[in-house]
Amino acid sequence: MALNDGVRPPLTHDELWPRAGSWPAFTAGEKADAVLVGVPTWRTSLSPTGAHATPAAIRDALPRYSATLMGPPFVDLNAALRIVDAGDVEEPDGVRGHARTVTRVAELADAARLVIALGGDNSLTYPVARGAGATGLITIDAHFDLRDGVSNGSPVRRLVEDAPESERIDPTRIVQIGIADFANSAAYARRAADWGIRVVTLDELRRRSIRDVVSETVEIAGAGADARIHLDVDVDAADRSVAPGCPASVPGGLAAWELRALVRALAADRRLVSADLAEVDATADADDARTVRLAALCVLELLAGLAVR
Repeated sequence: MALNDGVRPPLTHDELWPRAGSWPAFTAGEKADAVLVGVPTWRTSLSPTGAHATPAAIRDALPRYSATLMGPPFVDLNAALRIVDAGDVEEPDGVRGHARTVTRVAELADAARLVIALGGDNSLTYPVARGAGATGLITIDAHFDLRDGVSNGSPVRRLVEDAPESERIDPTRIVQIGIADFANSAAYARRAADWGIRVVTLDELRRRSIRDVVSETVEIAGAGADARIHLDVDVDAADRSVAPGCPASVPGGLAAWELRALVRALAADRRLVSADLAEVDATADADDARTVRLAALCVLELLAGLAVR
């Protein structure tokens, strides 16, 4: 079989090298450590996107990796955690779609310690965080997502202003990591400052250690009794060389290792109950699917963080 004919050869099988992914389906009433759910939002994206194809693409990429941490000691995540897959939310866009997503995520959050939502554009953050009962929010993103209206550029503002009053997130419990120059406006930077959102710019992140930034971040987002943190991982925070399948990624963003290290460290905090992966357009990725593969690795980093709690 030629390697350039558009058909990938099947993965090899080795009983001593078990692969990630292909986890059992979620069954109502069961308990799990982690549950995956696809939320293929795309209809309100500010730029054309095929992000609705991404949940399936991430699932397809996961078996390219093992589920083993090298430690020491080494840990097989498949053995250490009960991981299940709840399939996709059908038509998650729009008012009805968001309502379906909120209901489904709430059900899954009752059943698992960590809900991992596979997007989809960034509009999924609004219903997923609501469904998980989030009281605090962390974003890894080059952008504020504080725009007016309903789009992939507005979920943070919507969680502060549009959610039912009992579900709104106090902006002083929001931390945004990786906010970048030339990717935002002064008006939205002012809105973030006026609301008391803690912004860790890309420049500040690189002046400090990841451990230091994570320590501050989880204490802010995790403030209060019975705190529940949602993590939004917008992959377009990564450098365009490693995330060409993100329409808004730019040269100079996070290195792949920086993004992965942040995700694992944040997921290690017990107050983090849900996370989403957003803004990957699987239909616009490089031929080697490097963006989708990075997103799949972020799924594994979330599980790694959960395992070391």
